[in-house]
Amino acid sequence: MYDVTTIGEIMLRLSVPIGARIETAAQFDVLPGGAEANVMAALARLGLRTAWCGALPDSPLGRLAANHLRMAGVNLEGVHWCGEGRMGVYFVEFASPPRATQVIYDRADSCAARMTPAQVHWEHLLNTRLIHLTGITPALSSGCLEVMKETVRRARERGAALSFDVNYRARLWSAEEAVQTLAPLIEGCDLLFCNRSDAARLFGLEGPAEETVQRLAARTHARITVMAMGAEGAVAWDGAQIYHQPALPTTIVDRLGAGDGLAAGVLYGWLSGDLRLGLRYGVALAALALSQQGDMIVTTRQEVESLLAGREAILR
Repeated sequence: MYDVTTIGEIMLRLSVPIGARIETAAQFDVLPGGAEANVMAALARLGLRTAWCGALPDSPLGRLAANHLRMAGVNLEGVHWCGEGRMGVYFVEFASPPRATQVIYDRADSCAARMTPAQVHWEHLLNTRLIHLTGITPALSSGCLEVMKETVRRARERGAALSFDVNYRARLWSAEEAVQTLAPLIEGCDLLFCNRSDAARLFGLEGPAEETVQRLAARTHARITVMAMGAEGAVAWDGAQIYHQPALPTTIVDRLGAGDGLAAGVLYGWLSGDLRLGLRYGVALAALALSQQGDMIVTTRQEVESLLAGREAILR
């Protein structure tokens, strides 16, 4: 039924304008965000059939998050609606140098963190060409870890392709715990996403990007390995060829969601049978994420194509 499905957590983001401080804030902008949800929203806006599964409180806040996903075109029939419980929230204080942007999380004991395998609509989640997962969800709770293990097991039994974004969060667990937990989950996955800093912190892999991404593939046996390099763009290895795509020049408005944009673009290309196209789409979506407010990218396939065409015309 779907091109891509996912399961994970979505939270509410409360942010203050640049120049304002949280401790004296008079108002907050409210938007939902979550790594897995961000990827599904971007892919839906590119025209793919996507579904987000997870747990949300049956409350105005839960419905707010759901409404944003519906506006993007993401199917929510696999959501487990909780009669009681809370949503995780995170507060963002944007800043210009010399101050750094601050992010404060308040996500403990959310409906998502309480999720168990018994709450998952498995047939809905597995009725797809590809399942996309991240390393954030298994760090939330023991129940979420069991959900991830069961998702990987069932996907492999069903023959659905697996995509995994390492997405290490030091505030949730140590690097040692993350590596030990994630290793069996990412082993042999179809697509593995890992940025340069996570490759160093978790796997001890440093050096030239092309060499690092190949060593990461050898360690995890991922069929395709993609490494984000920030302003340098992204590099990918498919076991036979290295692909490199420079980043697009961008005026940064909001740093959150760029990595999810890269993942969405690569998945779009992979599902189309063209990894190089995926990297091109990935850096374009990452640039669009940086240039607009909110974690979820608002765009169209036509806009992405136009952006890439204009950039390539300049390079020629």
